[in-house]
Amino acid sequence: MEDGGALGAMFRYLILIFALVASVQAASRPNILFIFTDDLGYGDIGAFYQNSRGAMGDRSIPHYGTPSIDTLARDGVMLTQHYCAAPVCAPSRASLLTGVTQGHATVRDNQFDKALADTHTLGSVLQEAGYATAAFGKWGLQGGVGDKNPAADRPMAERIAEQQTWDGFPTNRGFGYFYGYARHRDGHFHYPKEDGREIWENDNEVSDGLDMAYTTDLFAARAKQWIIEHQEENPDQPFMAYLAHDTPHAILHNPSTAYPKGGGLNGGLKWLGKPGRMINTAKGTYDGWMHPEFKDRTWDHDSDSATAEQPWPDVQKRYANLVRRIDDTVGDLLQTLDDLGIADNTLVIFTSDNGPSKESYLPDEYAPTFFRGFGPFDGIKRDTLEGGVREPTLARWPAKIPGGRIDTTPSGHWDWMATFADVAGVAIPAASDGVSLVGSMSGAAARPASTIYTEYWNGGPTPKYEAFLPEHRGRARKQMQAVHLDGYKGLRYNVQSADDDFQIFNLNNDPQESNDLAKRPEFADLQTRMKARVLQIRRPNASAPRPYDDAFVPAAMGADPQTSGWRRSSFAGSWPWLPKFGSMRADSVEAVTTLAKPNQKRSEGLGLAFDAYVKIPQDGDYKFALDDPANSIVFVHESRVLGETGPASDSVRLAAGWHPVRVYHRVEKASRGNVGFSVTDTAGKDVLKARGAVAH
Repeated sequence: MEDGGALGAMFRYLILIFALVASVQAASRPNILFIFTDDLGYGDIGAFYQNSRGAMGDRSIPHYGTPSIDTLARDGVMLTQHYCAAPVCAPSRASLLTGVTQGHATVRDNQFDKALADTHTLGSVLQEAGYATAAFGKWGLQGGVGDKNPAADRPMAERIAEQQTWDGFPTNRGFGYFYGYARHRDGHFHYPKEDGREIWENDNEVSDGLDMAYTTDLFAARAKQWIIEHQEENPDQPFMAYLAHDTPHAILHNPSTAYPKGGGLNGGLKWLGKPGRMINTAKGTYDGWMHPEFKDRTWDHDSDSATAEQPWPDVQKRYANLVRRIDDTVGDLLQTLDDLGIADNTLVIFTSDNGPSKESYLPDEYAPTFFRGFGPFDGIKRDTLEGGVREPTLARWPAKIPGGRIDTTPSGHWDWMATFADVAGVAIPAASDGVSLVGSMSGAAARPASTIYTEYWNGGPTPKYEAFLPEHRGRARKQMQAVHLDGYKGLRYNVQSADDDFQIFNLNNDPQESNDLAKRPEFADLQTRMKARVLQIRRPNASAPRPYDDAFVPAAMGADPQTSGWRRSSFAGSWPWLPKFGSMRADSVEAVTTLAKPNQKRSEGLGLAFDAYVKIPQDGDYKFALDDPANSIVFVHESRVLGETGPASDSVRLAAGWHPVRVYHRVEKASRGNVGFSVTDTAGKDVLKARGAVAH
């Protein structure tokens, strides 16, 4: 009995140890709160630009503050060169949510309401890691038809029947809970019931009970309540809340009442859950409340102190008011994290989908020149100039990121999938174009360089703002493309062919993109490599044709391998998706002549990465084919051609010469499977086996 008692005590002790270890491991994985704004420019945030305008003490330079958002800069890190994937909301959000640049995204250009691809998303990756996931606010990637009728004109049965056809609905793309606007067009309005728009709570349309519910408050209040309830019910499960505001985008309607005092558990927004009074700010007057700081604000409009100042234009007051309302919700949510005791281990990200807009949807148009929402750059929404694509991005994670840091390394929205996978302790999906930002944000380690790339079409010109350089004013946009290489930005507007030259800028000393280095002979080589790179990191998409889609992908410059065969890297483990093996340490690396798997017994799964250079004999179309696309991926250069969530075969236009090819494959435990892979020319000749070579 004594031995049994001792064994029982030891058993209980071991259980306690295991429980503590599990608790520590769970605690090390942060909660994630991702706050995404709509049409908020780099210059619209105090810490990035508005504070410096105020510090000038010049009454002719209007400015406003964002005190709560600025605390993220004080307590975390500013990412001062962080990019959206495209300068308009739908493709920008699609790239963010699926972790890919526009070179691999299925939603491009102005494809509003197109279904988000059925692939890895921020939500599904974190769900696989054991996170509770929820999305709030604007979605616009649901699929199906657009906005035929406002909610008020549609029977409920019709609304629900249509919702069931939306393949890209958030709950079908990795989010366990959704509350917000599904349609893109609905996000142009900020009073759902009064404006006749549809709000969805999972499969239920709930706008009828939302009297005077202003969307900035509504979405933030619902996110706040969801976080509180989650912590009460599942405190040991990490969460990811994606809060996508629809402001300050579109109609510049004011809130109906003042923001409640305080914040967190004891103040601020309250979710009441009562039809007609869903939140505590659902009262007052439609479009009726202006912050006292802006209500009677004046400025020295003519830079002459001897003349009387004029009031700020109404649309400018409205814009500042909308931004301050977002700021209020940020402070409220941060206080909630503090009150719940989870702030230290919560990663909070704040950013925007694209540059500032020039629209108000009111009789008087809004001009982002008043506050210079584009910051020290040129360009706005729909431009691939810096003002259209560089976003005001902040991250706070007290347990990991020291306060007051500035991360100047270029990065993009597509990097958040890799970052979240990293902090959640799961493999980064190979299908993602991103890299983890943890090292550079925290300053703890260097990280691989991000792939900075965008492509976009818009038929209008860049505005003729005097703040812009003369060469940028009224410039035709049409097909635009931007890429970063070797610390320089390449930019093309009105692209006619793959042979068009890039303008080349050093953004470190030329943020306004005024000095085109492409004119210098010493940049001729970089010009050639930029033209090659934009073809080597993307795949054409028939829904968004480009003038360079039919160009031959250039061979690797300077590559002349001498030994035929493959380099095989092996990784022991099991994964829910194909990992980004290039970011992992291999268990073994060896030269092989085929794509054969190691002949060994395994107690767990196996990952394989095959690398080679394939010599293409002449310019042409070459067919790539995979035997097992569900468990394999093929890359040519950095372009994902086949596999996992892509096709089993496809044609690639390749120029003559050596091309790097990677084949990733996973085998679950003792299963066999095939890594079969081939490249054939138009005559059916097998090019791969005849021309394979080891990578150096």
